[in-house]
Amino acid sequence: MPQVPQRLDASAVRAWCGFALRALGRAREEIDAINVYPVADGDTGTNLYLTVESATAAVEAVFAGHAALAGGKEAPGGPEALDGREALDGHEAVTGQAVSPDRAPEGPALADAVHAMAHGALIGARGNSGTILAQLLRGMAQVLAADSDATHTDGQGLRLALRHAADSARQAVVHPVEGTVLTVASAAADAASGAEGDCGAVARAAYEGARAALAATPGQLAVLERAGVVDAGGRGLVAVLGALVETFTGEAPAAAAVPVLAGHARVGADSDATGLHARVDAAVTEPLGEVGECADGTPAPEEGGPAFEVIYLLEAEDAAVARLRDRLDALGDSLVVVGGDGLWNVHVHVDDAGAAVEAGVEAGRPYRIRITHFGLDDAHTTGAGSRPVRERVERAVVAVVPGEGLAGLYAEAGATTVLARPGEPPASGELVEAVRRAHAREVVLLPNDAELRHTAAAAAEQARTEGVRVALIPTRSAVQGIAALAVHEPGRRFDEDVVAMTSAAGATRYAEVEVAERQSWTMAGICQAGDILGLIEGDVAVIGSDVTATAEAVLNRMLAAGGEMVTLVLGDEAPDTIAAHLESRVRESYLAVDTVVYRGGRQGALLLIGVE
Repeated sequence: MPQVPQRLDASAVRAWCGFALRALGRAREEIDAINVYPVADGDTGTNLYLTVESATAAVEAVFAGHAALAGGKEAPGGPEALDGREALDGHEAVTGQAVSPDRAPEGPALADAVHAMAHGALIGARGNSGTILAQLLRGMAQVLAADSDATHTDGQGLRLALRHAADSARQAVVHPVEGTVLTVASAAADAASGAEGDCGAVARAAYEGARAALAATPGQLAVLERAGVVDAGGRGLVAVLGALVETFTGEAPAAAAVPVLAGHARVGADSDATGLHARVDAAVTEPLGEVGECADGTPAPEEGGPAFEVIYLLEAEDAAVARLRDRLDALGDSLVVVGGDGLWNVHVHVDDAGAAVEAGVEAGRPYRIRITHFGLDDAHTTGAGSRPVRERVERAVVAVVPGEGLAGLYAEAGATTVLARPGEPPASGELVEAVRRAHAREVVLLPNDAELRHTAAAAAEQARTEGVRVALIPTRSAVQGIAALAVHEPGRRFDEDVVAMTSAAGATRYAEVEVAERQSWTMAGICQAGDILGLIEGDVAVIGSDVTATAEAVLNRMLAAGGEMVTLVLGDEAPDTIAAHLESRVRESYLAVDTVVYRGGRQGALLLIGVE
């Protein structure tokens, strides 16, 4: 049995993240099923899981980076470390500073771990509840990592952290509403404030206070009472606090003790989520009566709430964010802006999604923009009447793509896409979410990256447990995915389709042209920062100083082994003339070889090349 932490340190933070991720994984479907506020879109459990998964990955990167610098000795009690180089890069990415090589080998500092947890949650926050959870974790981190003489590793430190977390989360929501996760967080902090003893005693008091507050939420919010459920976000927070109890006591609170249905009914971990969905669907589509409620508690118009959810990360100064809050508050509801120190996560529900994004552009630099249309089958945009049940399609393709341009190309071909920006690979939960979004009985999964093979395999396994037949084709580049998608035929037998797509991907050699970030040794010799690298099948084959010349050299090497089709995917930073030059080169030197060119957008590499 793992040793139970006696104080709040980095190992305790790591254990808490792991227990919380496991608890949310078990409760995800149940939480999704009771999600009726602020939008009955059935994804609160999934959003919370993805938020904590991002926080957990960031903490693991800190531990792996520390282990690499300490000579590979992993601190006890956690998952296996990542590759040393990747872990060090990950630590620097989430903390903004390198791990000190003089640090003691027992593990990273508490400040490093909680900063990583908060930053990971911030950049991975999904939905309304996930964004609020990210602010709760940030609020705790601000106390636990404070530079002062006072200790923050005992019960008193945990009490202060929970109080500041609840207060900062409430401040982040422009129009707080009682009966939500904010109420549950405040109750947890109140209960913890009156607790005496060590971290275990404080955590248990916070958990019990949150559980009692959760049971009372239907009496505070009419939509919950009408549906006969407790608040979904609050239910997720109770799971996270239960994981905190398990961290410091070694015992997980009983799942049956957590309220899910209004009144005294309880739903355990083995509850029928499908039946719960049906009950909630029937309730939330009943006539609202004279008025409903908006996210700020004010009467809602009869036609329902805003049609779009808009989320983005934003690099901006505090003053600009203050103006942004006012602008977005006038545009919609469910406004939550969390973060600080120049990086923010913005969440809002609006009718004019473009205006919400434009407001972010005026404030700073928005990126990782996600716009979700609630749709006509969503209780947020409908009044009385029943919601149509969306039938599963027979087969779908889910693909990871490295740029917005390719995302559009794949989507036009009928694929459900997951965008992987440079330095931001998707987690397994995001791939599972995409499989669910595809809503198909059979799914072909294209990771399009050799580094994602384990992540994709884990996602496929999870999807199979949910009754989806999944075939994972180990594509290592987006150009291999394009080749596979070109021969995809939903009408033929699943096995035959998978074989044909696998064969097309395997017959496509791939390469990329990129800029070296640092001096390093490669298979083609030593490169310097700023050199142009041509990688074939993942190995550096050409080092040059000119993008076009390097790309031509790579293409010549690839076509020396034969080929019928050349695919070029241009990144935003590629020279304007490179495509025409390479097309001309192919026409002049290689008979019967066709060339197709796509715009990939911000894809990391200057150029992707595929030869079939």
